Amino acid sequence: MNYIKIAQQTLQIEADTLIGAIESIDDTFNQAVEMILTCKGKLIVTGVGKSGLIGAKIAATFASTGTPSFFLHPTEALHGDLGMIDSKDMVLAISYSGESEELGAILPHVKRFNVPLIGMSKNENSTLGRYSDLHIAIVVEKEACPLEIAPTSSTTLTLALGDALAVCLMKARNFQKNDFASFHPGGSLGKQLFIKVRDLMQTDNLPLAFRDTSVKDAIVKMTQARLGTVLLVDDANKLVGLVSDGDIRRALMDKDFSLDAPIEKYATLHPFVIDDEEMLASDALGLIEKKKIQLVVITDKSKHVKGVLHIHVLVQKGIS
Repeated sequence: MNYIKIAQQTLQIEADTLIGAIESIDDTFNQAVEMILTCKGKLIVTGVGKSGLIGAKIAATFASTGTPSFFLHPTEALHGDLGMIDSKDMVLAISYSGESEELGAILPHVKRFNVPLIGMSKNENSTLGRYSDLHIAIVVEKEACPLEIAPTSSTTLTLALGDALAVCLMKARNFQKNDFASFHPGGSLGKQLFIKVRDLMQTDNLPLAFRDTSVKDAIVKMTQARLGTVLLVDDANKLVGLVSDGDIRRALMDKDFSLDAPIEKYATLHPFVIDDEEMLASDALGLIEKKKIQLVVITDKSKHVKGVLHIHVLVQKGIS
């Protein structure tokens, strides 16, 4: 059996479903976004079975991108959790058939709370469609399941429509990376979006030297700091250049090399710096990699030295 071909066919069917849905997006989608934007409370997502699993993911996406949201299981709702719905909230209910028994059982009670209801199903004339104030159609010509039984293309499209709603809401709210970071302070994602340069830069035992410091004394400072670099500053502690251990090794090849020469002779003047210690560490890593350097000096806007940030520290802290 050619499993590669089967996998390719599955992806093709689902891809065709998504592409076909592009043309079906109409003003109903605009209305749905506007309804959610005007909601003063929470967006409560509900559904059962596969639709429920997709709904839980959609709710999580909303919650992490600036739209207060949570998932409510219809069965739990019938046994007390309906009390979680407030008059300021609104509901997004998902059922591909629109006839889910468990979901249908709570719809009259949702309407009793007089909260807006957006339905997502294949049929606006279904039970869910009739109860909905606004209906988003899930148009699927063919499930990827060879038996046309297991939800495949339909769940893929539903998830994608949920993502599309979330992205529209992010754009409407001008939701930025810093906003996203505030909802994801932990784990690897939090490291990318929450840890800043000031949190990781080294500020103590910096290898500072004046321009006229001898090469010999500069090497001593470099060795003591264990950074492989000496920072050249003026009397006001402003950065004027830097010298790496590689610069020293290359200088040894000069026939007029002298340990008593001023270190400025072998310095890179006006080196690349980061003058914003509030920059995300992940962005700083991107700049370091782009410049193909190991260490970057952190300064203020006037080039006063604040610290240094080494690529090894970023890697050790899991920044990528």
